[in-house]
Amino acid sequence: MARFARWCFLHRRAVLAVWLIALIGFLAVGRLSGSAYTDSESLPGTDSNQAQTVLQSNFATQSGDVDQIVLHAEHGTLRSPAIETAVTNMLAKVSRLSHVRSLTSPYHSVGQISPDGTIGFATVTFDALAANVPTSAVTSVTSTARSVDNSQVEVQLGGPAIENNQQSGTSSSFLLGVVLALVVLFFAFRRSILGAVLPLITALAAIGIASSIIDVLSHHMAVPSYAPEVATLVALGVGVDYSLFVVSRHRNGLLAGQAPEEAAVTALNTSGRAVLLAGTTVCVAILGLFALQVSSENGVAVSVALAVALTMAASLTLLPALLGFLGPKVLRRAERELIGTEGRQGSTGWYRWAQLVSRRAAILSVFALGAIVLLALPFFSMRLGFPDASTDPATSTTQQAYQLLAKGFGPGFSGPLQVVGQVRTTSDHIRFDAFMNMVHDQPGVARVLPPRLSPNGKAEIAIVYPTTRPQDTATANLVNWIRSEVPETEAGATMRIAVGGVTAAQQDFSQVLSAKMPLFIAVVVGLAFVLLAIVFRSLLIPLLASVMNLLSFGAALGVMTAAFQFGWGKSLLGFGQSGPIISWLPVIMFAILFGLSMDYQVFLVSRMHEEWRITGDNEQAVITGQAETGRVITAAALIMILVFASFMFGGQLAIKQIGLGFSAAIFVDAFIIRTVLVPALMHLLGRANWWLPSWLNRTLPHLNVEPADLPRSRLIPQPAAATPTPMNG
Repeated sequence: MARFARWCFLHRRAVLAVWLIALIGFLAVGRLSGSAYTDSESLPGTDSNQAQTVLQSNFATQSGDVDQIVLHAEHGTLRSPAIETAVTNMLAKVSRLSHVRSLTSPYHSVGQISPDGTIGFATVTFDALAANVPTSAVTSVTSTARSVDNSQVEVQLGGPAIENNQQSGTSSSFLLGVVLALVVLFFAFRRSILGAVLPLITALAAIGIASSIIDVLSHHMAVPSYAPEVATLVALGVGVDYSLFVVSRHRNGLLAGQAPEEAAVTALNTSGRAVLLAGTTVCVAILGLFALQVSSENGVAVSVALAVALTMAASLTLLPALLGFLGPKVLRRAERELIGTEGRQGSTGWYRWAQLVSRRAAILSVFALGAIVLLALPFFSMRLGFPDASTDPATSTTQQAYQLLAKGFGPGFSGPLQVVGQVRTTSDHIRFDAFMNMVHDQPGVARVLPPRLSPNGKAEIAIVYPTTRPQDTATANLVNWIRSEVPETEAGATMRIAVGGVTAAQQDFSQVLSAKMPLFIAVVVGLAFVLLAIVFRSLLIPLLASVMNLLSFGAALGVMTAAFQFGWGKSLLGFGQSGPIISWLPVIMFAILFGLSMDYQVFLVSRMHEEWRITGDNEQAVITGQAETGRVITAAALIMILVFASFMFGGQLAIKQIGLGFSAAIFVDAFIIRTVLVPALMHLLGRANWWLPSWLNRTLPHLNVEPADLPRSRLIPQPAAATPTPMNG
């Protein structure tokens, strides 16, 4: 690592040129290729997927997403001559707009005007999926439809393309996160502007390249539309953090009197090793999503792992090159006058706090654990599902369109169920009709449209409208009841019935992910445990890290449940009605948060391990490690919290939930677990922290986070015994 760091420092012009060429090249390729994101959540082998397969085989399918223009007559009805003329002319204009494949008017179709005549809707079918419909096309549809919005008729729009188009807060959230990170870095580096800018430059360079590569990847694998946002959010947080650790160590070296080259080499040979391990751990954790065997989650895993890997690479190559260009200017002028005069760590507040944790380890452990449990309690009431437009901000057109449709046609209108039957004989038709008559009489069913036979006569579909919202528990119970009552296949019969539609597919997706979650957690925790055991030559440290990471994850889910499901954060976070936690969030959050938590564990314990190898004194090792990393870890955590929190106030509901969950998890992890609970427990465990059975010590490969050239005169040999016996200095 030292030789590599020195090469990057000395060949800084070549390193910078490579990064600039890569950034410009990939941005150009990404712009030329465009993107092909998909948000399909269906899973092979599920009932909803079977229904979709039958529909695709026997019914003509639409080529793009379908949105709605919702109309509300403020006075009179939609059939009033003046309103009907204005609306008909407007719909004719919409039908001729670019990327609009077809339009169905409420005046030419049965069931698209409410019984009282005041609410109706037109369906607009685009020529592509929502993620691929140009923003300009959606804007044209919106503005044209709104042209008749006046005192006589209210116009609102809903559907996936409209939903995507109104998510305009992500860019501003990203900029806010960058500004907040810059402010924290400015004060963390004692008002050094150049020192504060360096971590942001490296992170943004990596994010630019990663975003373009993800666009290209979306053409070759299933990548959901939210993946780039999640990858950007995570990369910005970890990228700034990784650079912060390296630059902090570099600045300390300069202040201690080292030449810029030696300070950079030392920083990369110490903090750089921790960055390499931490980044690898994050990538391993997120790639654990492949254990779910869900194609869309694979796309998220690759996107986030790619972004993290590039930020790690930038921190280990581009950053030392930039440090070479700046030399001592990474310090303020006033700091340069203090080179070689830095005081001892014993005079710092963090050293005093570390000593307090050592003296009051038991009581502080109890208080810290109690606080985490309190935050995690709502987790036990968590319900997974998918949001509908009712959770959008109250002022959004999609939420108002939802409310109008619910008022005119019922809350379940936006989430109809598709009951699909494979029929081949007259007997099959009779049995399917009889089954749908039974469904019609079931409590919780608002209405059932008459079954429609496919052109080839081999399938029938009946649309079932629940009385409850798509995300309500009662709707999920109705889906389960219909499936449980499907007639058993008789000998010689050919009829098969499946329940599909968006609501049923999302329910299946939630159930599949919930069933696979234990395996996923076991894979991620197991891989991280083995990695930490190899690095720190210990069993208790990786076990402690795994338990602590699970606690911070539980606290994050508890906070999310309270805010979004209980509705406690509705007014602050700007969403509509409360609802479930989005089904795919826990697995993605666990993978990412587990990796991020390992970052702090590695940075904290690697310094403790370094001191332990030198002194053999557990208490002093824990105190020194906490004192020397506490300021940097909390500054890094504060940056992550602010970056993630900035995403809570714009963008999709999923990004809001991720922003709050990540912020809560990082706060708990850095300010409660790593600052109090882990050091306190390590004091209570004593020398057993560093115990590893001799047979396992011989079996595991060696991978050091600390540099190999620790002071040999004080270096303590690693334990070879199977019990934590005293060690000789």
